[in-house]
Amino acid sequence: MLKVNRPTPSHFGIFVTDLERMVAFYTETFDLTVTDRGEGRTFRNKLVFMSASADQHHQLVLASGRPADAKFSTVMQISFVVPGIQHLRDISARAAERGASEIRGLNHGNALSVYMLDPEGNTVEIYVDTPFYVAQPHGDPLDLSKDDETLMRETEEACRRDPTFMPLVQWQAQFEAKAPAPTPPAA
Repeated sequence: MLKVNRPTPSHFGIFVTDLERMVAFYTETFDLTVTDRGEGRTFRNKLVFMSASADQHHQLVLASGRPADAKFSTVMQISFVVPGIQHLRDISARAAERGASEIRGLNHGNALSVYMLDPEGNTVEIYVDTPFYVAQPHGDPLDLSKDDETLMRETEEACRRDPTFMPLVQWQAQFEAKAPAPTPPAA
């Protein structure tokens, strides 16, 4: 069970046209585990629940019902944090093999990201955090052909040139100071 002290985003669901193709894309590209599947009793769509963590039954839900002629996805982005820069390279390659398109990298200063469209046109981001903060939005080109050390050195140099730069731990302390006090449970 997750420990939270205020409302915390935890999972998301998207409508899909080809449920099995999309299950294959997300399980094979992002190593997600299918935790359950079935048809809802009141929500009469086929649902597939997936997670990357035993702490959360589902982090992604795919639901049948997206019209095949849908021209636009209302999903702004689906984001996956990864353990390291090499994962950005590896997952990008797997995603391309499985039908992802428009794969592009961006250096946000606070994160190194790769964006792509999944096989049904939803924007997906994979990213690794950095120990830096700069105001967002911020996006410089990201060249993953460079080695990890060079990428991190160049990221820090670019961040330090930004007038909003601060170490991430300083930004986190400011965030905590602004955060509302936890609401006690109702009696």
